[in-house]
Amino acid sequence: MSYRADRSEENASGDVPIGVLTVSDRAYAGVYEDQGGPGIIAVLSDYLTTKWRPVARIVRDDKSEIEAALVDLSDREGCCLILTTGGTGPALRDVTPEATAAVCERIMPGFGELMRTASLRDVPTAILSRQIAGLRGRSLIVNLPGKPAAIRTCLDAVLPAIPYCLDLIGGYRLETDGDKCRAFRPA
Repeated sequence: MSYRADRSEENASGDVPIGVLTVSDRAYAGVYEDQGGPGIIAVLSDYLTTKWRPVARIVRDDKSEIEAALVDLSDREGCCLILTTGGTGPALRDVTPEATAAVCERIMPGFGELMRTASLRDVPTAILSRQIAGLRGRSLIVNLPGKPAAIRTCLDAVLPAIPYCLDLIGGYRLETDGDKCRAFRPA
């Protein structure tokens, strides 16, 4: 695997690149407008105070296309955080977790566990979600559901831990608006 080495020296623009990957056959084909990617961007825009920019992609529900997009966002674009939306359910075409696992060296099971727990407060079908998170080099990849309300629920649960995780893996430093989402970093 090939990764970018030191994130602190490579970002001349000052904007932290964050990957936003929509996985959907229908959004890719233009059958309907992508709501998941814009949903992720809306939550991050609301919570992050760090200057950042989305690096957005839309791919079909195809394992090899998802893998290629994740590798591109991590290795070429230098995204320390990559958030996917869609493809995490039990349908036969839902392969985002498998693609994520294939490109990551380590899986971070606590993310999926916490997102399902938070979602279960709203809908009993959250138990059907197979979303995961994992590490690829200096990138954290987190699978999110496809609906904007569910995306917010899941990010409300896990975003407080993401900045410290990025610190630990050598990613960019992310700061949050403490009145909306307080990132946890040990003293």
